[in-house]
Amino acid sequence: MPDYSKILRIPQGPAVCYSGYREGQCPGQNYPSYEEVKEDLEIVSQHWDYIRLYSCDKHSETVLEVIRNENLDLKVMLGAYIIAELSNPNCPWGAEYPEIQLQRNKQHNLTEISTLIDFANEYSDIVFSLSVGNEACVDWTDHLVPVESVIEYVKIVKKETKQPVTFCENYVPWLNKLEPLVAEVDFISIHTYPVWEYKNIEESFEFTKQNYTSVQEKYPDKLVVITEAGWATSSNGFGIPKDNVSAEIQSIYYKFLDNWSKSEGILTFVFEAFDEPWKGSNDPLEPEKHWGLFTVERKPKQAMKSLGYKQ
Repeated sequence: MPDYSKILRIPQGPAVCYSGYREGQCPGQNYPSYEEVKEDLEIVSQHWDYIRLYSCDKHSETVLEVIRNENLDLKVMLGAYIIAELSNPNCPWGAEYPEIQLQRNKQHNLTEISTLIDFANEYSDIVFSLSVGNEACVDWTDHLVPVESVIEYVKIVKKETKQPVTFCENYVPWLNKLEPLVAEVDFISIHTYPVWEYKNIEESFEFTKQNYTSVQEKYPDKLVVITEAGWATSSNGFGIPKDNVSAEIQSIYYKFLDNWSKSEGILTFVFEAFDEPWKGSNDPLEPEKHWGLFTVERKPKQAMKSLGYKQ
């Protein structure tokens, strides 16, 4: 198994996905303030060495500024968020777009990639790796992008930056659809969510291991990183059975994930630091809103309390 500390040129350490949107905030509209991001990152830096950001927007720029200005001991995997270049009839909630919109989206994506390059170079002391997209090739996505475009974006970014480059995606496409991409990226980034695939906590440990191993064994000479793995604490029963989630179950899964990742030397970004109320439906028990290890009020859930976190 390739050693990520050598390939990514970072020490081994814990990692977390970070999105700082609070009540009344959401991407593209209302962004967290400098002070709100500072508060978040002071919490995050107590427990994790690495954070993952999803896009090159105002929020990510604030995060990078806070880390630099406040001299926080955090390094960043920075992502570009690319949007639909193809309609996708397989998306359960709808993803049909007129051709003119898809053409505009392509230009948006090129701009996003350009901004990724700018941020990577401006904050080269903080940003240790780059991703050209997130879940844009899996069958159910509402922002479907052809593999050929992803390859194009990887080549553009690698030409203009010095950091290792990847693409973040569910483990399944890496086993087939994304084979042409593997030779282009510096490392593979996978997502594994047992609870979304109707696994209970007893089944989840082996399922997580199998997801990772299936990709690592297919590409034994390529570094495989887990850029999302986690467990929700609430559900309205749509997509995730209510009995499969709770703060206690999340704590059990997080402990397993942390111990296994450390023992195997796998860089794993737990999903995620804080609950995100803007996501999903208006139902307060919508599972998309409840993946944080901290609540939206920045209060620790059981998983963090079990590690001795006090606030």
